[in-house]
Amino acid sequence: MNCTIAVAQIDPAVGDLTKNVALHLAAVKKAVARKAKIIVFPELSLTGYSVKDLNWDLALRAEPAPVFKGLLAASRNITIIAGGVEEGENYGIYNSAFVFEDGKVYSGHRKVYPPTYGMFEEMRYFSRGDSVSAFRSKHGRLGILICEDLWHPSLPYILAHDGAEVIISLTASPTRLSGSSKSLTVAEVNHEQHRAYARLLSTYVVFANRVGFEDGVNFWGGSQVVDPSGAAVVTAKLFKEDLIFAEINENSTRRARRFSRHFIDDDPEFTLRQLKTSLKRRD
Repeated sequence: MNCTIAVAQIDPAVGDLTKNVALHLAAVKKAVARKAKIIVFPELSLTGYSVKDLNWDLALRAEPAPVFKGLLAASRNITIIAGGVEEGENYGIYNSAFVFEDGKVYSGHRKVYPPTYGMFEEMRYFSRGDSVSAFRSKHGRLGILICEDLWHPSLPYILAHDGAEVIISLTASPTRLSGSSKSLTVAEVNHEQHRAYARLLSTYVVFANRVGFEDGVNFWGGSQVVDPSGAAVVTAKLFKEDLIFAEINENSTRRARRFSRHFIDDDPEFTLRQLKTSLKRRD
């Protein structure tokens, strides 16, 4: 997989699909001008994060719809990955990633772990996704997670073993201040996590976070692309909209996995057997 990927760090408006699609298309236009082949937007980028009881009104099927017209047309020039509210086949409502490519749209991932603790209350408004898998885009094999999903190590591990060359996280991470550090602790913690996953799984990690204020909550940005050696290739600004670019090069993955063979030598069957044994002990 060799291509330029763009990450659009935006500030979407709650509940305004038309305005948010226009915001997406403006970023897409800039990314196409820079010859990017993939552009990634944050979690719920099409709807805003704090949708709450608007979830039914904002829910869309992963199929052509009038509101998707501009994105479908633009996707003939660039693959677009955006966050939105999806209505499932069972009429459940999901926090999802929509993938637009070659004039078509499909569901790339439904959030498996919608958080409901502390300031989060997603399980009041969204059903849980029940699967995680990599998929083949025309540029290569990708895996998508949504925010809290990336905090569950099993999910990126599964994606890497399913052949994902790039693990993409659509995120709406709120600003939380703690400690006495002059830097932003929440950014440090998240960025350390991305580097660790990239290094351990020998894969690219793309983190698309949003910015702005919603319902009294601030989002910090700091979107990032990390290469398979664990080095940050590019990091977006804090607290400001930004558009960043990085080159995805399969030689970087090849080099990382050959120089440090821990992922190549990893045995998921062993992991599965041990997990089953551990779960039996708990019964």
